[in-house]
This record gives sequence, structure tokens and C-alpha cells, in this order.
Amino acid sequence: MPVTVERHDHVTLVTLDRPDVRNAVDGDTARALFEAFAAFDDDPAQRVAVFHGANGHFCAGWDLQHGARLAAQNPDAPHGALANLNFSGDDGRALGPMGPSRLLLGKPVIAAVAGAAVAGGMELALWCDLRVMEEDAYFGVYCRRFGVPLIDGGTVRLPRLVGMGHAMDLILTGRKVEAAEALAMGLANRVVPRGGAKEAALELAAQLARFPQPTLRADRMSAYRQWDLPLPQALHQEWEAGKACLPDAFAGAARFSAGEGRRGKF
Repeated sequence: MPVTVERHDHVTLVTLDRPDVRNAVDGDTARALFEAFAAFDDDPAQRVAVFHGANGHFCAGWDLQHGARLAAQNPDAPHGALANLNFSGDDGRALGPMGPSRLLLGKPVIAAVAGAAVAGGMELALWCDLRVMEEDAYFGVYCRRFGVPLIDGGTVRLPRLVGMGHAMDLILTGRKVEAAEALAMGLANRVVPRGGAKEAALELAAQLARFPQPTLRADRMSAYRQWDLPLPQALHQEWEAGKACLPDAFAGAARFSAGEGRRGKF
């Protein structure tokens, strides 16, 4: 199975496992990833997901060997092979070439990045809310050298995450970005020792899962949806989402007043 799903209490672990191609994604794998994350989003018992690549690599991007076979099947119009990548999931949610990259989930996903997270694999990591990166892992728009475009959100999410200057550097050069630089530019959120990304991401996910969920999800979604709004509308949207969480806020204030959670303790 190229995609496996495990549940650890309120945390879902989705593992990409195609060792022969460093977890590159073909059409069947894209659909399996899409379905795994859609199912996570629909499961009321699950609160946070961790996206992990098995066998020492996160994801080497779109499977170019698979792409070459598709093109060979359409020799008169090889670009026609890509048409099959632009379709919707069975429930109408958009399925991207790499799978879940066009979904906006209602819950957070944490990428556990080991080894290569390049080309479409980097786009999958950018799709996640947070990235925990091993010290010898790396990002890169490696598809630059093969003329493969970023069509899974890379040109949208990367500038929003690290700013236009850094994004243009990475998009135009396709160069390798190692963990220390990724952390410095905000591309990675945590850097951990080699072999530690999955456990660190699961620990972080468990921490997020312990927070009051309605407020966490409302604040997360407000941050995503504010991008294209004028400031007054963005602030109004934030208020509309947040006011539904005020009962939790007052309950939390009462716990604080009673002595719970002082001085940064959970």
C-alpha cells in the first residue's frame, strides 16, 4: 500500500510509502492521499494529522517515470495526459495532481520532513500547516531542471510563507535548501535530529490536540481566509468566527483565575 493511515488517540498519521521512487506520487497515490486526508477531516474523533514519508524521504515530487508513461500513451498530444490530473474527488472536493494539495481542511496537518521534500513533495509540505524538519533534510524546486511547473500550490503558498524575495530565489533557481536555511527563512518551523521528525511531529500534534478545538480551528481558518480581504472585512470575519468560541474563552478564563495554566504551563 503506497499510503497507510494510523490513529493515535486524536492524532492521525498518514504515511507515504513508495520506497523505489523516494515516495514520488503517481495518479493512484495522489488519490489515496486525497482520500486519507479527506477522511481525516470528516472524522469527528480526529483533531490533528501528521504527514510522514517512510524510508528516509518525505516525497520526491510527482513520479516523472509515471509521467513519461502517460506521455507515451498520448504521443500526438502528450499534454493531454495531464488532463486526467485535473479532476474532482468523489465528494466534489478538488483533487490536485499530488493529491490533497487543493483541499482546505478544517483541522491542522503537520509535515514530518526527512530526506528529500522536493518539487511536488515540497508543495505537499507547503500545504501542511507546520513543518518539522530533520537536520539533514532538504527542500528544493527540483522540477525546475525538467521543465515541470508548480501546479500544486507552490507559487501561491511559498510567497505567502517566506515572502516574495525568498520565494523567487527558490522558484527561479530550483536550488537545494537545507534545514538551517529553511528554519531561518520560515520554511521550517522546527529542526530536529536525524530520524526524529515523525516522533517530534506526533508529539507536537498531541499538544495541539489537547487544546480546546473550536477556538484553535476558528483562529486557524481565519488566518487562512484573510489573505484576499481588505482589513475591515478580515477583522469582521475574525470576529464572526471567534465569537462562537467565547463560551470556551470564559470557561478558560475561569480555569486561569482558579490557578490553572499559570506561567506558561499547559
